[in-house]
Amino acid sequence: MTEKKLPCPGEKIVALAEQYGTPFYLYDEAGIRQNAKKLQKAFAWAPSFQEYFAVKATPNPYIMRILQEEGCGADCSSLAELLLAEKIGLKGAQICFTSNDTPMEEFEKALALGAILNLDDITHIACLEKLGPLPQTLSFRYNPGPSRSGGNDIIGKPHEAKYGLTHEQILQAVAMAKEKGVRHFGLHTMVISNELNLDYLLETATMMFDLAVEIAQKTGIKVEFINLGGGIGIPYTPQAEAVDLDAFGAGVKKEYERILVPAGLAPVKICLESGRMMTGPYGFLVSRVLHKKDIYKQYVGMDACMANLMRPALYGAYHHITVVGKEEAVKDHIYDVTGSLCENNDKFAIDRALPEISIGDLLVFHDAGAHGHAMGFNYNGRLRCQELLLKEDGSVQMIRRNETLADYFATLDFGQL
Repeated sequence: MTEKKLPCPGEKIVALAEQYGTPFYLYDEAGIRQNAKKLQKAFAWAPSFQEYFAVKATPNPYIMRILQEEGCGADCSSLAELLLAEKIGLKGAQICFTSNDTPMEEFEKALALGAILNLDDITHIACLEKLGPLPQTLSFRYNPGPSRSGGNDIIGKPHEAKYGLTHEQILQAVAMAKEKGVRHFGLHTMVISNELNLDYLLETATMMFDLAVEIAQKTGIKVEFINLGGGIGIPYTPQAEAVDLDAFGAGVKKEYERILVPAGLAPVKICLESGRMMTGPYGFLVSRVLHKKDIYKQYVGMDACMANLMRPALYGAYHHITVVGKEEAVKDHIYDVTGSLCENNDKFAIDRALPEISIGDLLVFHDAGAHGHAMGFNYNGRLRCQELLLKEDGSVQMIRRNETLADYFATLDFGQL
């Protein structure tokens, strides 16, 4: 079981709602830092371990800087994410650029920053050559296809996913790159998402270590770093358990020593690109009840909508809900918790057991710190909300303001709106 706790007393959330208005995101700095330290400790054994925080999860420079101070780099997949990494002072091998269907300007920026380029397709070698000599270091993204079972609605089954090179293409790509002057090689994979099964996570390490040995045997190329991707899940439901990071680190070490060391490939740098696990449990969406409706079902209408948190509508994802001030009340009412978009799937929860809710109540949606605000959009002209940081000393800082109608209309040239 996982206890779902608020990041601060409910009275403080009420005060923040009065001061800033709702909806808003609230991030727990202390929780983020403690979690990053746990990951670093779990992989302290690994040579030059590097966590590349997946910027797409929470693309806010204030959050990125916290993680930078805890030793994390940045996993970027777009020009905007590269610019965010640059803005906080990351450069060189502190940045891993993993994209797909990549515009040339993004390759150019990644090269200018000295980032590690992690290529998604064998044809990208030729694309890079249009910009000049290949960099001395290249990484390639591996898609194991049907040889790797599993997958879910978030990332899909490997053989149906658009990402990465096939087994044979990986062998061809490293040999081709070596002929063209590349001297340092890395491997990467990302075939799981929101995975809580420790054995499945460790199978990814086994797969990648075996691939590195095969490459060495067939091409003579020594892989110098292996990025095991992200994919570590978080316990969205109270019934789920978080991944034991110490057990994960120890399990990867065991496979490292079983596979890579006897093959003479050690030392190999081990990397991760966790996003959800780094910030997900430490972000909360706070929203106020505007309306109640009683027809064929009972509905609770919020001032937030799926433009603020779309995971429930997109994936049917569960986010735990706390009604502020009613934490200990009996959950004896069944509600659909909805937003205001003209879409029937604009629902945060369906048939959710909650305490009796009144208009004006504050609801807190847990585990929204990754792929929450980042996935916001403007359908129906709805505006993305502010982000607040609960600092370690208990103070609160606004780290992103609310969008305004002026922002929404800024790209239009249609007279005065």
